[in-house]
Amino acid sequence: MRFYSQSFLYDDPWSIVSYAFFMRYPNPLASHILSCDVISRIVNPSGTLSTTRLILKTGALPRWAPRGIVSRAESWVIEESEVDPTGRVVRCTTRNLDHVKVLHVEERIVFQGTDDGKTFQNTEAFFVSNFGWGLTKKIETHGLARFKANIQRSRQGFSMILDLIRQSRMRPMALGTSHSYTPSQYIPSSSDSRPSSEQSEVRTQESNAIGSWLSLKSWRRLP
Repeated sequence: MRFYSQSFLYDDPWSIVSYAFFMRYPNPLASHILSCDVISRIVNPSGTLSTTRLILKTGALPRWAPRGIVSRAESWVIEESEVDPTGRVVRCTTRNLDHVKVLHVEERIVFQGTDDGKTFQNTEAFFVSNFGWGLTKKIETHGLARFKANIQRSRQGFSMILDLIRQSRMRPMALGTSHSYTPSQYIPSSSDSRPSSEQSEVRTQESNAIGSWLSLKSWRRLP
């Protein structure tokens, strides 16, 4: 078995980070995610929200992998999460449903709101192979290495979603309608009494927002 652990502190409040977590797919930096569907969502008697999602991922096998080690490059992953709004905690566990003999990967993530308005994330991942044939350790090590290599890219994609949410809070719009949303540019009226420097800053923010939204929109429209 191989084990991985990492912690990270977001400057954003828990409500924003937890929302971004459930909105992280699709994003241009997660092209390996083919689909993500909610198959169950219930409010528990305790007031927590439990969600189960089915995710289809794709990936490439290493060159040294024996021919036919898996029947296809795609893998189904189940994600089970629980949101505790009172305690400001999100707990999530993901694990692959197929190819488990070759490599079983289980990831556990916890988002915890802090007293100073930030969000602490702790990630743990376990890699277990029962393939045998002298390849067990090699497969586990490869899975761990791939996971580490993808962490930074995943965080960049997550940060992109966080940026979009921050921008959406500045104007009356819904993130879920980004495919049809066209941001309106700021046009100062004759009654605008703000200093020119402030007007310039607002226009810069609007321009950056447009670029981010159009980038995501163009990616979502790809076949």
